[in-house]
Amino acid sequence: MEKLDKAKEFFNESKQELKKVTWPTKQQTITSTWVVIVVTVVLAIFLGLVDLVLSKFIGYILR
Repeated sequence: MEKLDKAKEFFNESKQELKKVTWPTKQQTITSTWVVIVVTVVLAIFLGLVDLVLSKFIGYILR
């Protein structure tokens, strides 16, 4: 029975803490999502170019 009481207490405390959370607005969420997408694409392009340049460089050295 003690474990059940501890579980109840845990869920009640979790519920109390979730009431304190400041959730982002829909617009903030959309903006943040776009920022993540753009940064990911830019980094992917950058890393792809670095990989291409380095592979060409290594190929040139090994000839």
